[in-house]
Amino acid sequence: MHKSIIISSSLVMALVSNQGWAAKDCIDADLAFSGNIYTANDKFPKAKHLAIKGNKISAVSLEPLQLCDGARHFKLKSGAIYPGFSDAHVHLKGIGYREKSLNLQGINSLAETLQAVSDFAKANPNNNWVVGRGWIEKLWPEKRFPNIADLDAVVSDRPAYIKRADGHSAVANSLALKLAGIDTSTTAPEGGAIEKNAKGELTGLLVDNAMALVEQLIPKNSRADDKGALAKGLARNVALGWTQTQNAGGSWQDLELLKELQKEGKLAHRVYYALSQGSDADKLLEEKAQIDESHWISARGIKLYSDGALGSRGAALIEPYHDAKGKGLLLIDEQTIMPILQKALRTGIQIQTHAIGDLANRLVLDWYEKAFHSVPRDQWAIANPRWRIEHSQNITPEDQDRFKQLGIIPSMQPSHAIGDLHFAPDRLGKARLQNAYPWQSLLDKGLVIAGGSDAPVEIGDPRIEFYAASLRKDTRGFQGKGWHPELAVSRENALKMFTLWPAYAAFEENLRGSIEVGKLADLTIFADDIMTVEGEKILETKVLFTIIDGQIAYQENL
Repeated sequence: MHKSIIISSSLVMALVSNQGWAAKDCIDADLAFSGNIYTANDKFPKAKHLAIKGNKISAVSLEPLQLCDGARHFKLKSGAIYPGFSDAHVHLKGIGYREKSLNLQGINSLAETLQAVSDFAKANPNNNWVVGRGWIEKLWPEKRFPNIADLDAVVSDRPAYIKRADGHSAVANSLALKLAGIDTSTTAPEGGAIEKNAKGELTGLLVDNAMALVEQLIPKNSRADDKGALAKGLARNVALGWTQTQNAGGSWQDLELLKELQKEGKLAHRVYYALSQGSDADKLLEEKAQIDESHWISARGIKLYSDGALGSRGAALIEPYHDAKGKGLLLIDEQTIMPILQKALRTGIQIQTHAIGDLANRLVLDWYEKAFHSVPRDQWAIANPRWRIEHSQNITPEDQDRFKQLGIIPSMQPSHAIGDLHFAPDRLGKARLQNAYPWQSLLDKGLVIAGGSDAPVEIGDPRIEFYAASLRKDTRGFQGKGWHPELAVSRENALKMFTLWPAYAAFEENLRGSIEVGKLADLTIFADDIMTVEGEKILETKVLFTIIDGQIAYQENL
């Protein structure tokens, strides 16, 4: 039988379900909540009451708590309380800039997208470049990518450059290509592609490493701009119910900016940070993990890239694309990655490698395994390094087994599946769909999945991610043939994907991720019980509270 009250060691009572509080006894709390509580703790999965003292949970109970005077006590008439939601894969600065610049996300046709570009250009005549991000053709009636002629028709006086939502391809207008020195004779850099049509003419589409040819010319944002974008992204996340995000690759400067925000009291939620491949990652390997004892911002990961994205046909596949001749792009090789992996094992740095295609996932597993064998165990700084593969979208059954054998964490974003279902069947063909976004298959093998959103590639809303993981349908309720509904997960596991398991993926499962006495007081509270409501209601529910470190970081105006 479960104890009805779990209390901290500082409280001198231990009560079971058939006992009540003596009148003279009370719990000293700053904040308390009553309502439906889902703890993500298998030993005590549901509760009705909890108390917070300072920045930690001090009591969790099935029966009412006798609170001392002075506690703020919120009694929910509906909705439910959850451990603080964590986004295990996000790009904080990108979210902020998306909110500040030309955001092409969610536009439902090419014509409307081009109109948005035109409107932005006219509204910002002093911008030397017209730059935007977020378009995706999956639901467009035109059923094609934008091209150079499309952009030239709406912006001809300035260079224009618009990124696809996945960030792995972009379309440039004629002036941008001319400034970059790109013509029909230009050779694409390794790991990139400069697309041409059947006549050998430039389409304006640049894929992966070829994008840098134009991006290096775009005026750089100032340090102040970057700090403002980070602050804006943090604030947006808190309003959506996120209590912690894991930044999937960034610069050392951005890490310092986040630390500045922390000192200024403006770091709105917790951050687990990975440095991007290159000099910033090299610096972390030299300086070792940056662990914040207050648990607000820590950096102990490196983000590497093995391939591109499926939608742009840059994901590296074992067999050719079903709708094209190529097999995608590899962005790194064994010779480059192996010294990084070996040094990471010796210094205790977590590796987080982007891999989407089945070939990319196989190669990354090969490289991880080789690194594990090449460095003697007594030289590992951490016995369980908890290396991750980010996205892990297409994995053969034999390689799914290797995730478990090697102890690799799949870091996956459910919203990718409900967006990609509109084009992945064309890219992969029917046979490979059973290996695509295989959440339940991985859970069946005993793995945990760190759930994220990949915002600003996707919207970055925990409700959408939870909905996608548990229903495996797009936000309109569409699933499509051959999309393997059996690979959706239970709502109980969907909850863990965004609470306990991201905490594990950040070495913090003893600090947060579940509602337990002694853990950090991070909570997400929704107006509806997302564990029981009809599917579409998940998307409609409001965030009532975001509690971080025992403080109300966000409260809905009721």
